[in-house]
Amino acid sequence: MAHAMVNPEGLHDPVPFGYSHTAAVSAGTDLVLVAGQYGSGPDGAVVSADFAEQLRQALRNVGTALAAHGLDLGHVVQLRTYVVNHDASRLGPIAGAVQGIWGAKPPTQTLIGVAGLATPDILVEVEALAARP
Repeated sequence: MAHAMVNPEGLHDPVPFGYSHTAAVSAGTDLVLVAGQYGSGPDGAVVSADFAEQLRQALRNVGTALAAHGLDLGHVVQLRTYVVNHDASRLGPIAGAVQGIWGAKPPTQTLIGVAGLATPDILVEVEALAARP
């Protein structure tokens, strides 16, 4: 693997919250950037009005985008998650979705609360940075 997640002693354990503090990427590694993906089907329409389902679909869409480069979600080193009208109730679904994919070695992640996204029915958007070994 061309990257390693590290959670230094002296910082709280971020894994239960769905992220790691740092990611180290080896020199000479190709990086693949994935634009913000939302909970859409192939037609571009949002698949559900439910936040958790939109999040799961957005992550599946990240995986589909990475597959076009011969990569999968295991290659992700960084996520940026944009949440409309964020509140603490959104943390559980986010942490659960991330742990369900990456387990004890989640990528780094920044969660950003926003007033809105491209259309009013989009509740969450996820962009990713992946490292090719």
